[in-house]
Amino acid sequence: MKNPEQTEALARHLDQGIVGSPMSPALLEILEILFPGEEAEVALGLPMQDTALPVLREMLPERADSIEALLDRMAKRGTVFVSGRQGEERKYRLLPSIVGWAETPFWAGVPTDDARKLAPLWLRYRDEAFGAELARGVPPVRVIPISERLRESSQVLPYEALKAKVEAQSYCAVGYCPCRQMKRYVGEGCDHSLENCLHFGEMARYMVEQGMAREITTQETLEILRKANREGLVHVSDNLSEDFTSTICNCCGCCCTFLDTRKRTGLHTFSPSTYVARVDAELCRACGTCEDRCPMGAIAVGDEDVSEVDQTLCIGCGVCTPTCTEEAVDLVPREEIKPPPTIQEFVAARYKAPVA
Repeated sequence: MKNPEQTEALARHLDQGIVGSPMSPALLEILEILFPGEEAEVALGLPMQDTALPVLREMLPERADSIEALLDRMAKRGTVFVSGRQGEERKYRLLPSIVGWAETPFWAGVPTDDARKLAPLWLRYRDEAFGAELARGVPPVRVIPISERLRESSQVLPYEALKAKVEAQSYCAVGYCPCRQMKRYVGEGCDHSLENCLHFGEMARYMVEQGMAREITTQETLEILRKANREGLVHVSDNLSEDFTSTICNCCGCCCTFLDTRKRTGLHTFSPSTYVARVDAELCRACGTCEDRCPMGAIAVGDEDVSEVDQTLCIGCGVCTPTCTEEAVDLVPREEIKPPPTIQEFVAARYKAPVA
């Protein structure tokens, strides 16, 4: 066992991330698994900003000769991020909880001993402290609406907007959904597909280099998104106003850290989209398909044999729309639209806000 004081110090160090890791019994057990032996000591001295190896040798002189091998081992484990293509200077930084060591043991989709041990601990940690951390200040992720049609023809189709974001990426990779794997390891969860956790840019390259994901083309990425939408999964991405996407998760209401935690606790762990579902009562045949597909229980067939939407629960994901054979349900802009924050606003809100 690790020195308890050292583990608590590491927890406090990791809690400095934009998405932190507030102290709890489950967290300490998680860190015992993820940072074994001397890797915990190294982590205590690592910054969360990209840092060149010569600088790290100066920062950790007692490990100057072994630091590169240690960092590469931690990168393979999924606690340290390494960047720099072949021929470029390699830089290292400590990963945060998300996007980071909350997911790295699961992205490869391999049922390792560590993954099986971590799964129940992460489910505990959501309730002990991590759910409240996600809801602190500004949620880290936002729902991306997907629909083949909108009632207001002047609006840009949400799918087309997402397609443009994906096509702008220089590098795409896909890993396995950590949340659904966690639930399966404890005998719960669902039968939704797993290999649809999408990442882009430097994080995607890191994942592929470390054997956590596979590189895919733009067209493969778009096909995964289409299949996920037909399957009833919710697209969730960075909660930022900038035209930039680093991650697109395809989430279910029963397993997703963000969706499931919000349903169970009411914590605002993610931001809904700027759209909301609306039903055309004249077209609706009360088949109940939209009710079955809704991940948040926001739509149901009412007493008048017409599906009704609870706008306070609707997250504007659009998964209710593609399987409505009567085209009775679609997305419309919300009455009150709150745009996502800029990077500066996001960082300021995360660091200033108290724990929920």
